Amino acid sequence: MTLTDTYADTLFTSYRLGGLSLPNRVVMAPMTRVRAAAGGLATASMATYYAQRATAGLIVSEGVQPSLIGQSNPGTPGLHTDEQVASWRPVTAAVHANGGRIFAQIMHGGRVSHPDTNGLVPVGPSAVPAVGEVFTPTGPQAAPMPRALETAEVPEHAQSYAAAARRAVDAGFDGVELHGANGYLISQFLSSNANLRTDRYGGSVANRVRFAVEAVEATIDAVGAARTGIRLSPGGTFWGVEEKDVPQLYAVLLGELARLEPAYVHLEATVEDEVLVALRRAWPGALIMNPVLPMGARRAERPDADRWLGLGADLISFGRAFIANPDLVERLRAGLPLEAEDAATYFQGGDAGYVTYPAYRHAG
Repeated sequence: MTLTDTYADTLFTSYRLGGLSLPNRVVMAPMTRVRAAAGGLATASMATYYAQRATAGLIVSEGVQPSLIGQSNPGTPGLHTDEQVASWRPVTAAVHANGGRIFAQIMHGGRVSHPDTNGLVPVGPSAVPAVGEVFTPTGPQAAPMPRALETAEVPEHAQSYAAAARRAVDAGFDGVELHGANGYLISQFLSSNANLRTDRYGGSVANRVRFAVEAVEATIDAVGAARTGIRLSPGGTFWGVEEKDVPQLYAVLLGELARLEPAYVHLEATVEDEVLVALRRAWPGALIMNPVLPMGARRAERPDADRWLGLGADLISFGRAFIANPDLVERLRAGLPLEAEDAATYFQGGDAGYVTYPAYRHAG
């Protein structure tokens, strides 16, 4: 009997996550789809999109900016105005009407932004630009030089996650996931090359994890630990971030988070399995595992899920597989073929390649 055989049915067993009872351990990973309306408003198509995928044990929404300066990409939704909150209510209601559960991913882009997108100079831990081109309303442009946050300003950006979390709960979300991965603001503070600070937020490992911990702590104070998770990409190099001493950095971070008891930690497969397994052993709480590199060479499949359940993960997140397979849970359960997603429609806007993928049709 193989490891996969041993854990073959685990993916479809129930799991208690925070205050929620999940019917299965399949999580829809957060994915930017740039379908929001002007003003960062959620739309009727977004309600359809998420409701179609409500059989997931948990849905984590696309990244939602907690403030105007936190907006990374054009066409993305927010949770910092009353109008945005109101626009999300039909989305969360549609998911709940279909029996689902949904967390909002709170994403502050930090230096990964552009004045053409939100009219503001991006901010970051240090005046070090991201590597590569960022998305703007007129197409990709070189990442601009961010303004380094003053020490006195840093707490307000940590608090912005909490303010957005309050609005998320008001909008009907079951909780929030802080985006601490993929080179965005929390990840920039964790980084050893994007964060060159010499104050209490930079330098040592203990200082570099401080912003992440303060953001999680503020969010838990705002909406409760059972409604708060965080996503991390240990050793990830998105947008040019680097992290020295990854095992130590994340061991310290998880140790600090453990005392706060958030609902979960969501790890990406951005470092060697050996490091990830050690982090699993060090983390006493629920672990969601994204089992393949996000936007890497291939999407996650059923064997990846079973393997990571065998390695200690509690839940498994799928990204691209959910785009073209709104009924992914049933396809995985029944061993049905998965449709291929159309990469050309990831970010193009409109309903095509968004709400147009059908459920599996059995031969009649």
